[in-house]
Amino acid sequence: MATALITGATSGIGSAFAEELARQGHNIVLVARDTVALAKIAQQVRGQGVEAEILAADLADPDQLNVVAARLADAARPIDICVNNAGLGVREDFATSSVAEEQLMIDVMVTAVMRLSHAVLPVMLNRGTGAIINVSSIAGWLPGGTYSAAKAWTTVFSESLHAKVEPQGVHVIAVCPGYTRTQFHQRAGMNMSKVPSWMWLTPEQVVSEALKDARSGRVWSVAGRLYKGLGFAARVLPNAITRRVMAGR
Repeated sequence: MATALITGATSGIGSAFAEELARQGHNIVLVARDTVALAKIAQQVRGQGVEAEILAADLADPDQLNVVAARLADAARPIDICVNNAGLGVREDFATSSVAEEQLMIDVMVTAVMRLSHAVLPVMLNRGTGAIINVSSIAGWLPGGTYSAAKAWTTVFSESLHAKVEPQGVHVIAVCPGYTRTQFHQRAGMNMSKVPSWMWLTPEQVVSEALKDARSGRVWSVAGRLYKGLGFAARVLPNAITRRVMAGR
């Protein structure tokens, strides 16, 4: 039976990945900080008739990150699908945010993605099969602050790996959702009340599209017609135009 490891697995897109992959018959390795929430999602996963392994880890802590990396590098217990989903946001603009907040975001959304991908990739290449699903954002195609910059790194990193390892049987995809109903904005203290209801995706929509696109060998996955259109426009419009739009000019 195949095994998937998911970071940020206790809520939102991460828990939706866990539940859907379990439904499809994958054993699940759940990674997050909250041990109570991990136990709860593990129980739900086991209810699908598969095994659930818990790794309580803060990916911003190098020692704890190493524990997760070691699990991914364990060729005796190979991981077939690695979902790098853990993330966070910084509410303040760069000029007024703290360096600690900015560093934490980079640690979780850049360093951890690189480190965990680097750990699992040799095992996948040796087996000639596997998938790395990196949860990025449509914001990565837009000049929207340091969150966008971190997600831009994730998207380009995924594209680069895809080009290198796809011919060897390992698939890498960047999942680039728009606004999604999760706890992300609430945890960051962001007021999203002005975003109209028709702009919101569900985690299940994002995950369903991501797994379908991964099976199809796509390099990006964007759920919803609205965000497919916005993503296309962001990629093809000159940067000068997107900068002016994002700046409100």
